[in-house]
Amino acid sequence: MPQEVFKQASDALLNFDNLDLSLIEISHRSKNFVSVMDNAVQLVKDILGVPSGYSVLFLQGGASLQFCMIPYNMMKVNAGKASYLVTGTWASNAQKEASLFGESHTVASSKDQNFNYIPKGFTVPSDSDYFHCTSNNTIFGTQMKAFPEVGVPTICDMSSDIFSRKIDVSKFDMIYAGAQKNMGPAGTTLVIIKDELLGKSGRAIPSMLDYQTHIAKDSMYNTPPVFAIYVSMLTLEWLKKSGGIEWMEEVNNKKAGLLYSEIDRNPLFKGTTATEDRSNMNGCFLLNDESGAEAFDALWKSAGIVGINGHRSVGGYRASMYNALTAESVQTLVDVMREFERTKG
Repeated sequence: MPQEVFKQASDALLNFDNLDLSLIEISHRSKNFVSVMDNAVQLVKDILGVPSGYSVLFLQGGASLQFCMIPYNMMKVNAGKASYLVTGTWASNAQKEASLFGESHTVASSKDQNFNYIPKGFTVPSDSDYFHCTSNNTIFGTQMKAFPEVGVPTICDMSSDIFSRKIDVSKFDMIYAGAQKNMGPAGTTLVIIKDELLGKSGRAIPSMLDYQTHIAKDSMYNTPPVFAIYVSMLTLEWLKKSGGIEWMEEVNNKKAGLLYSEIDRNPLFKGTTATEDRSNMNGCFLLNDESGAEAFDALWKSAGIVGINGHRSVGGYRASMYNALTAESVQTLVDVMREFERTKG
């Protein structure tokens, strides 16, 4: 998160709105927090250009809870069918949950190559209750650069690249995203949903799992995660005043360009994903000669870089370049890669 957001959030933990009370002490029904919720919702609408006819929610349970809430609310009781594009771990987990409610159809999968590309040219059955895709895959470093028009309601998990680039919300019937990558701390999940999609499953839905319950109560059917929502609001304020989504996309393109240009230029490294599907959020790469890992690890650690070890499913390295990470930080990694080439190449 941006440094100024950390400062504002820490101040609010001690004294929120000059109340001499902490943010986490006040009632979520108070006008002070209701104002936070209203502002957070409006910022989402303003930044993403959410059309009328959509509701914006801040829910709990992480994006993983959405894996079951979606089919619960949108897959028909009798002969229900949903179509999934399987591009990684989280897409696989989402499909697994949907199979508990009806037919879960795979339209395409990149599992055959360890999810190192995004399938294209697939067909979605017209009798699908909805089509589900995942825009960015953190573990494998792939990202959908375009979204197909499939003729059925489209739902997208944007947990790891929401607010990183321009999107046309009207092309989606539902977007959801955990806050913990580009919005705020873990604890709340953003849901943007077309109202007319709901109430058609034909099943009784438990109150806490029913989107209509949360819409009717303005995300306050139960006590919301006040701190996570407040910090998300601060982050969205920072994004809006810094230049909005167009500015953020330009910054993210620059950061990704820095890293991938070095991966392609430097003979000691190689990328792990199809070039056209490389993620702007998660740059995954390997050493061409793993015997140099100890020396390279020592270099990047001495430069103050942390957390770039790749996931065990891929190995190597993963540089996460979420919104708040500066281009200077990416340049530091590039400089380390060049130094490694100078000393070991």
